[in-house]
Amino acid sequence: MKKIIAFGASSSKQSINKQLATFTANQFQNVSVEILDLNDYEMPIFSVDKEKENGIHPLAQDFYAKLGSADLIIISFAEHNGNYSTAFKNILDWTSRINAKTFQEKPMLLLATSPGARGGSSVLDIATKRFPFQGGMVKGSFSLPSFNDNFDIEKGITNEELKKQLLQIINEIEL
Repeated sequence: MKKIIAFGASSSKQSINKQLATFTANQFQNVSVEILDLNDYEMPIFSVDKEKENGIHPLAQDFYAKLGSADLIIISFAEHNGNYSTAFKNILDWTSRINAKTFQEKPMLLLATSPGARGGSSVLDIATKRFPFQGGMVKGSFSLPSFNDNFDIEKGITNEELKKQLLQIINEIEL
């Protein structure tokens, strides 16, 4: 059975991006889904000095192994000042020291959402352009604007046009 690793790239305990990543992963058929929580990978802020003193942090090695176990990686990005959250960036910095091709040539579906009308589109654009250089095979991307108006914890995406767009992207990804 194919395996999806999904997570919200935020350390918020009520992460709307984790909700979107979970919903999206569960739209795939006949797969196993593992949802990661970035709080399980909290590490000191990366520095070459810390790496030199202590080596690669074991949680970075664990995160890298999780990515390697996936047949598809789904990430939904929180946008902090137009970019990745610090929690995600720190994990990415540590993990990239294991292998610059952090995503190990795995297919990826990149998402973003926010309470605002732009739906995290700035960070999604950054990730979509950057991740191929880090070994990510970006198969699709989707931004959900105005999360609180377009998503329900029980029903998922409530805006039918947006839900249709996401399902079309999912249907185009072969696992």
